[in-house]
Amino acid sequence: MSKQESRVRLTAGRVEAFTCPTDKPQAFLWDTEAPTLAVRATPTGRKTYVFESRLHGSTIRMTIGTLKDWPIERARLKAQGLKMLVDTGTDPREVEREKQAAAVEKKATAAAKVEAAKVAALTVGEVWGTYIAERRPFWGDLHYRDHIDKAKAGGLPSGRRGGGKQLTKPGPLAALMPLALKDLDQATIEAWAANEGKTRATSARLAWRLLTVFLTWCAEQPTYAALLPAKNPAKTKKAREALGKAGTKTDVLQREQLAAWFAAVQKIQNPVIAACLQMMLLTGARPGEVLALRWEDLNTQWKGIQIRDKVEGTREIPVTPYMLHLLAALPRRNEWVFSSPTSANGCLTEPNTPHTRACKAAGLGRLTLHGLRRSFASLTEWLEVPAGVVAQIQGHKPSATAEKHYKVRPLELLRVHHERIEAWILEQAGIVFDAQAEPGKLRAVS
Repeated sequence: MSKQESRVRLTAGRVEAFTCPTDKPQAFLWDTEAPTLAVRATPTGRKTYVFESRLHGSTIRMTIGTLKDWPIERARLKAQGLKMLVDTGTDPREVEREKQAAAVEKKATAAAKVEAAKVAALTVGEVWGTYIAERRPFWGDLHYRDHIDKAKAGGLPSGRRGGGKQLTKPGPLAALMPLALKDLDQATIEAWAANEGKTRATSARLAWRLLTVFLTWCAEQPTYAALLPAKNPAKTKKAREALGKAGTKTDVLQREQLAAWFAAVQKIQNPVIAACLQMMLLTGARPGEVLALRWEDLNTQWKGIQIRDKVEGTREIPVTPYMLHLLAALPRRNEWVFSSPTSANGCLTEPNTPHTRACKAAGLGRLTLHGLRRSFASLTEWLEVPAGVVAQIQGHKPSATAEKHYKVRPLELLRVHHERIEAWILEQAGIVFDAQAEPGKLRAVS
């Protein structure tokens, strides 16, 4: 049937009764009132309104919509409007594509504005959490903990023995966490530094350094870069001066104080804490490195200890005879060498309080746990041990080209010097110890 023969005035009944023969892919029923309008049917029963006309000698056809969405009169008006475009030489398909593109662009612009508003509303704390999560694989445990502690809100039960109902204090960066990142400008940081520098300058200096690196990271992220000024707002002379300079720490055990210190530490009722403190002094390791030791790090066959190093990742140091003696007496409660049945993770936390009490009982001045590390390095001066040996045991970076590239000291060579250092320290402390005696066997407890 031709187009002329299949043309009728479209009505609801005629449209409803119109079907496509099963032997054809599609069939058309053309309207007499709007000659460019037709109902297209397929063998599946699907029916749509279509527009068809000729432009520049070619036939163009467009789908208007389904019968459900388009009443007949509305479809006629649409077809007539499309015909007017064709009569002016305009391709309605191009017009439709432009409309769709404009709609997509409008939608994208609106979505971008919404997203920009969300980003602009981000607080320092929210971005700080993202920053920590992304950088965590590249940090050591201590550095990660610093980021958590310096930004914590505080206000929780302290959990310390004898602390009663005391609540934890907010970290130095806690005041900045609720601020919008876009509001973290130079003046805000300088005011924060001036306030924190009055009460806890040492802690605030570390917090300021962490904040400075955080803002540098933000400036490198396309999502946050537009929220910050071109220059890092934390890097100002005023902020640095408000926090002051770190003083040189001089807390260290002198040779003549060794006897009093060992006597007081060995009287600590908790043998794990007593052994831990002695090991800090005898290895010169960082307190966190000693506390993080696991039994799997101890190699009794080759008498070495793998230490998780913040500089090189890991380093191996000798296990000297007296250290073996201390370790052999410790209980194996879990994977930690210096375990604690009362801590959340089963590992001993920094024993600052017991150490302070021991030093006070011994009549010594203030001596920090890191002061034990300084003490080890200082005491080796009496024996004129090569500086490179001491640095390798302590985990310091080599300070000379020869140390970096030419001197490789095996564990046995380090042992020669380390055992000599230990023997001399024990001698000065008045501790009688048989270095040839077999250490006691490690005992397991429930």
